[in-house]
Amino acid sequence: MTRYAGRRAVVVGQDTGIGLAIAKRLVEGGARVLLTARTAAESAHARAELGSAARVVESPDGSFGAAPADLDGPDLLFADAVATARPLLRLLRDGGAVVLTAPAPSPAAVRALAGELAPRGIRVNAVAPGCIEAAPAVASPLPPLGRLGSAEEVARAALFLATEATFTTGAQLPVDGGLGPT
Repeated sequence: MTRYAGRRAVVVGQDTGIGLAIAKRLVEGGARVLLTARTAAESAHARAELGSAARVVESPDGSFGAAPADLDGPDLLFADAVATARPLLRLLRDGGAVVLTAPAPSPAAVRALAGELAPRGIRVNAVAPGCIEAAPAVASPLPPLGRLGSAEEVARAALFLATEATFTTGAQLPVDGGLGPT
């Protein structure tokens, strides 16, 4: 599959399986990917899952702080929050996309960043995951769909916003099984 061939993506700030799920789909589609992992164990797991098609960088806080010197103009950026994405924005190619993936991204922050980057043709959107399966079992009420969602489902929504929704910016897409705002 070459859906994402020629694309360069950075996935930062993730502390759940969502970042790895995004990276896996990108790699499967032919993209070059740089992913952060918070621990040595997460880093080893990500390397095993992604193989040599992705570069995994260990970062205890899930960010780069300062962008790596060899990071070469990504056109897709997936980050948990605006603060995590901000150090990488200057490197992002014009016409690219940013997708925020935190469970409750501030709609005002998403719109503000979208307005800031619009002159460069960079779209900014967010997925708002809720009721997603996580490694440590946390008791939570089931959403109206009657099941927990998966990191893979959040990844598909994030990739849709990054690569298919080309006339959408400043939007937030709930991926929560119909739970809606609480």
